[in-house]
Amino acid sequence: MPSAIESPEGGEEGDVLRYEDMEDDHVSPMDLSELLKEGTKESHDRAENTQFVKDFLKGRIKKELFKLATVALHFTYSALEEEMDRNKNNPLFAPLYFPMELHRREALAKDLKYFYGEDWKEKIQCSEATQQYVDRIHHVGQHEPELLVAHAYTRYMGDLSGGQVLKKVAQRALKLPSTEEGIQFYVFDNISNAQQFKQLYRARMNALDLDENTKERIVEEANRAFRYNMQVFDELDKIGRSLAEEAQDGGFPVHDGKGDIRKCPYYADKLGTAGPGCPFHAIMGLARQPLVQLVLAACVAVAAGAAAWYIL
Repeated sequence: MPSAIESPEGGEEGDVLRYEDMEDDHVSPMDLSELLKEGTKESHDRAENTQFVKDFLKGRIKKELFKLATVALHFTYSALEEEMDRNKNNPLFAPLYFPMELHRREALAKDLKYFYGEDWKEKIQCSEATQQYVDRIHHVGQHEPELLVAHAYTRYMGDLSGGQVLKKVAQRALKLPSTEEGIQFYVFDNISNAQQFKQLYRARMNALDLDENTKERIVEEANRAFRYNMQVFDELDKIGRSLAEEAQDGGFPVHDGKGDIRKCPYYADKLGTAGPGCPFHAIMGLARQPLVQLVLAACVAVAAGAAAWYIL
């Protein structure tokens, strides 16, 4: 039997919307779901064409970068779900409050524990681009809660759509366990049919009591949310370009996750100097020693001589 989800207000008889009752046949161009779909199409295309997303879809994703992306998601969803909890009884958002089905904080905590260990909270920090996104979510939740719909729509509908493709790519590219450790973020145990749930969600959105101006502001905010996501993608792409090639299986990670990652050349171009705990810093410091430089020069000379002999 198809699943049924009660209304967030408590589910009196008549307030239950069943998946099979949700169809898209009678959608109006002025419905919020359609306005969002059409109004964010360009932003959606730009986000999909960022270098980070294109590389991800091709399976070119380093584990260290995937870990940092998971960290960014943790801070983003912690803010989003905090504000959703705050506004769960607000009639402008309450019909879209599905904590059991959608909330990602616990899933992301499991992923971070898998990647960073039991003390993962001490090993992560919020990046600059992610912090800007988080600040905007908190502002909206506290001062313009009607716009919270835009952020929920942008994140969760994406997670239930393209996110499921990324799940398979990440699992294969990073050789993650078949038991889905490390990708719990993409696992929605309480949603039996993603397509039907999205139809339900869109129907709830369309039933919100919103005037035309508020709908336009929500579309504008959704485009803003896409821009914040793209800024995070660009930040990750920049970090990815500066990451050294990862060690093969059994090797050590290029960074322990502690401290300011912007001060490590593995994580950002032309930013600061590496701290004493960074392997890059240690190697470069050693290479500056006169004796080491002399030995290196001698090795180069010997290698050059051997090459010349071989060619002759």
